[in-house]
Amino acid sequence: MTKWLRPFEHAIIRALIVMMALIILISTIELGYLLVKDIISPPIFFLEIDELLDLFGFFLLILIGIELLETIKAYLQDKVVHSEIVLEVALIAIARKVIILDLKEYDSTVVIGIAALIITIAGAYYIVRRKLRIDLAGDHPKQP
Repeated sequence: MTKWLRPFEHAIIRALIVMMALIILISTIELGYLLVKDIISPPIFFLEIDELLDLFGFFLLILIGIELLETIKAYLQDKVVHSEIVLEVALIAIARKVIILDLKEYDSTVVIGIAALIITIAGAYYIVRRKLRIDLAGDHPKQP
């Protein structure tokens, strides 16, 4: 049974890579189109704050796609989901949400929740990165 499962898994992962690359390409073209359209619309070369926030949100959305593509590629190479890459995607997604967040629409508990989420994900990312550095350097802490 596992004889055909591995090639099937590789085919699915390769299809995901192709589809993600296509989505990223189309999204990048659309971002370029929106940027040019916003720049040439009156007043020329001036962007309203709403336009800037939309463009930044779209830009970060493309970065999330690139990080997801990196996650898929890393899984194909190592057969392991790298927690560092997943945490990077989560941080970028949360940053995107914060950038486009309209504080008038949410009460303080939602904002506190988002802040707690950022702190938690950043802490987890720090711990994972620190562990990776220790493992790569070979400086394992001494056992008591």
